[in-house]
Amino acid sequence: MGEFDRPFLASAALSAGKLTLHTLRKECARIYRDVYVRKEIRIDARMRAEAALLFGGDGAVLAGMSAAAALGTKWISDECPAEVVRQGYQGSPARLIIRSDQIAPDEQVRTAIGPATSPVRTMFDLGRRLPFGQAVEVLDALCRATSSKPVDVAELIDRHRGCRGLLQLRRVLDVVDGGAESPPETRTRLLLIANDLPRPSTQLEIRDESGYLIARADMGWWEWQVVVEYDGEQHWTDRRQRAWDIDRTAMLEAMGWRVVRVSSDILRKRPHVVVERVRAKLLAAGAPIASR
Repeated sequence: MGEFDRPFLASAALSAGKLTLHTLRKECARIYRDVYVRKEIRIDARMRAEAALLFGGDGAVLAGMSAAAALGTKWISDECPAEVVRQGYQGSPARLIIRSDQIAPDEQVRTAIGPATSPVRTMFDLGRRLPFGQAVEVLDALCRATSSKPVDVAELIDRHRGCRGLLQLRRVLDVVDGGAESPPETRTRLLLIANDLPRPSTQLEIRDESGYLIARADMGWWEWQVVVEYDGEQHWTDRRQRAWDIDRTAMLEAMGWRVVRVSSDILRKRPHVVVERVRAKLLAAGAPIASR
């Protein structure tokens, strides 16, 4: 069954005698009409995108979250519907969005699983259509995966004047930062910006006097020597990681840096605490911001 570890057209496999109808029903899972995969295979966003291309047939182009997945973007949920652009198709099956957008030749690229909208066109589409916070998270990850920059989208905005969502797209692009290494880091950064704190830089490489790298901080401010670190689950469950975090914080503080550590629990349940702690550190460092 190794041949069926990727999405395949059942009609073609049956016609070629590669499997029987009994085997298809017993050992394979239906993704879309006529598109199956072996039952044991996890259907992630990339796999679903591949299935969508098979369903779409000739002329189909991956778009939206499916294009992002094909381009290597991380953190896309397995539950996310696939998305393709295909002319002349009416309606969309479950877990698949079919659009009839016009995609210019220079707005497409060839990926390992097939044609997809280019990184810039994908940013253009997702930045307009997703809710603001999610759009920033996905575009952060897309920029990191493809080395694209928000400024690269400007030409497409001029080209497609009149499209819906351009106002939000500009707001999204204004805060996108490919330095974010996870969605919680993006949420932390957006939380600080939304509360009128200075926009932090991302991935600060902090070295000692000899040039030795002490830390690569998630975000912070060089001018005031304040950093904010998001600690994922491994920072609390891995004893070695936790011990290193404590040592690293001590080294940074000895060098004059102020450190704010953010856990998933605090970010989710008590975001105001994050803001208060960061504001206090910035004020103590002399940042020209208002106290509350």
